[in-house]
Amino acid sequence: QAKMADDLDELLDEVENKFCRLSTRHCSDRVRTREEANNRPQEEEEEAETSSSGEKARVSKISTKHGNEEEELDEIIKDIIDEKNFAKNPVKYISKCSTLAAETNTASIHAQGKRCCPIYLGGSTAPCGIGTNISQRTCDRLRCTACDFRVLHHDDYQWDKSCDYLFFRNNMPEFNKLRAKMIKKKGTRAYACQCTWRSVDELTDLSMDRQLRWVCSKHAV
Repeated sequence: QAKMADDLDELLDEVENKFCRLSTRHCSDRVRTREEANNRPQEEEEEAETSSSGEKARVSKISTKHGNEEEELDEIIKDIIDEKNFAKNPVKYISKCSTLAAETNTASIHAQGKRCCPIYLGGSTAPCGIGTNISQRTCDRLRCTACDFRVLHHDDYQWDKSCDYLFFRNNMPEFNKLRAKMIKKKGTRAYACQCTWRSVDELTDLSMDRQLRWVCSKHAV
C-alpha cells in the first residue's frame, strides 16, 4: 500500500507538471494573440495615415499643377487682349513716336546751329560767319551736295585758268599739291571742292551762280 501511494503521488506530480506546462503555453499564446490583436489596429491606423498623407500630397500636387495651368491660361488670354487693343489703337503709339522723333530732331537742330540765309561768297577782306540779309558775312561752312566734300577756301589766291576736274579730284584737299595751280592775288579768295572751283574777289550771293551746288552745313552757335 505504501508503494502504491508513492506511485500515485508520482503520477499526480507528472500530470500536474504536464498540465501546468500546457496551461503556461496556452496562456503565452493567448497573451501573444491579444498583443497582436492590439497592435494590428495601430499598424492599420498607421498604414491608413500614411496612405492618407500620400493621397493628400498627390491631391495637393495636382491642385498646384491645375493652379499653375490656370495662371498660364490667364496670362495667355491677357496677352491676346493686349494685342487686340494695340491693333485697334495703333495711332496713339505712332503719334507718341512721331512726337518723340520731332522733339529729337528739334533738339538736334538747335545743337548743330544755324544756316546762312542767304549764302554769301566773298574776297579775302570779307568777314566769315553766319550770313543774313542784315549781316552779309561769307560762309566758311560750305559743303558740296554733288561730291559730298567740304568746300575749302584760301585767302589771297586765285585759281589758274588751266585747272580742271581731274586736278581737284586727285589733289584735294592737300594744299601743297593745290599750290601748283594757285596764283597769288591780294583781296581774292579761292574756293574749291572735289568737283567745282571759283575765284571770288567781291561779295557774291551764292544763289546767283546756278552751277554751284554748295550749301551751308550750319554754324555752331
